[in-house]
Amino acid sequence: MSTGQTPSAPFTELVNLASRLLGAGIVGTNEDTFADAENLLVAKPAEFRPHTFGHKGQIMDGWESRRRRGASAEQPHPTDQDHDWAIVRLGVAGVIRGVIVDTAHFTGNYPETASVEAAALSGHPSPDEVRAAEWVEIVPRSALQGSTAHEFAVDNGTRFTHVRLNIFPDGGVARLRVHGEVRPDPRELDGLTFDLAAQEYGGVAEAASDRYFSSPHNLNAPGRASVMGEGWETRRRRDKANDWVQIALAGGGEVLAAEVDTTHFVANAPGWADLVGYDASAGGDPSTDADGWFPILPRTRLQPDTRHRFRLTVGRPVTHVRINVFPDGGLARLRLTGKLTEAGRAALALRWFDALPAADAETALTEAGLTAAEATALTAARPLADAAATTAAVAALQPTDGPDGEHTTRRRAATWRLLGI
Repeated sequence: MSTGQTPSAPFTELVNLASRLLGAGIVGTNEDTFADAENLLVAKPAEFRPHTFGHKGQIMDGWESRRRRGASAEQPHPTDQDHDWAIVRLGVAGVIRGVIVDTAHFTGNYPETASVEAAALSGHPSPDEVRAAEWVEIVPRSALQGSTAHEFAVDNGTRFTHVRLNIFPDGGVARLRVHGEVRPDPRELDGLTFDLAAQEYGGVAEAASDRYFSSPHNLNAPGRASVMGEGWETRRRRDKANDWVQIALAGGGEVLAAEVDTTHFVANAPGWADLVGYDASAGGDPSTDADGWFPILPRTRLQPDTRHRFRLTVGRPVTHVRINVFPDGGLARLRLTGKLTEAGRAALALRWFDALPAADAETALTEAGLTAAEATALTAARPLADAAATTAAVAALQPTDGPDGEHTTRRRAATWRLLGI
């Protein structure tokens, strides 16, 4: 969510960090003889075609390992610890709020139990480096049932980059979904203009008037929609109201341009659309403060199957955007090109810093200019609620040499380089 807090909505309303569209991939697996582990990340629901056999048996839409055997004829069954695993590189790093382990169509061949672990790695680690990482259990070993989407809430505020699905002892899982809040590295966005609404940077479609035919989360998904079903489409209205989607941006920013894309919507595109914005940086609530919204794009006629591009002059920071369509219909994508304000960048950086593993947080601080001792002390002071709390934590660091004023100036400069505070 835009506040960085644990969401009150179901975790399934958050971004799927393991989406192939976002760049997720299978780093490795110990066994996928019957069905490839890459199937775990397929976007569409699993399908089953009975009596469809390949060279290795019934073709299953999921990941399936061979049957495990014990060590000998006297011990033909696998031990309680024998298991198979698959490692997923998340498409974007983030705080995981929930995991779905879906055994759809696996009935006589699903695992008895499963667990999920997570790891945080920097850069572009090799498969061997990923396997050797420090893994944290986020879903304890839990019983599974056949042809069931098992939902597991996760209570861990750490920013992770990889997950490992463990199944005991063997069997098949159709899909793996990892829902959470994107935590981009603010250093990678410094000085750039980008799509402030995009999922890959932390934008979330957090509310919508209607989702009858397809999800509003498609509006800010990566890439172009290839078919109508990859956009957002409402039912036909029989009243005088209109439909809308509200998006929390990656951070407070200056919105410079918008793209309202009706590609593939020919006979069911909206007739008109407008954009309104909200600035929640002062603590307002866009869901209850109706008077706080302000115009970004006036009501504008739309054409079917068209990418509409508009340059904007908003003149004030924006943290949330609502697109209103009149009266109803479908959109393929909404893009909001802009750049973070200093306050928006600082808020994003603070959410990122608070979620880093301690070792990574200390490394980031020392690279910014703090001493190792100062980095350790500031990391231990987390969570840092806001800019004031961060400034106070920096000022509380003990001097190591020289006048305290010099230390304060240096520490503030280092903290500004990293957190913008």
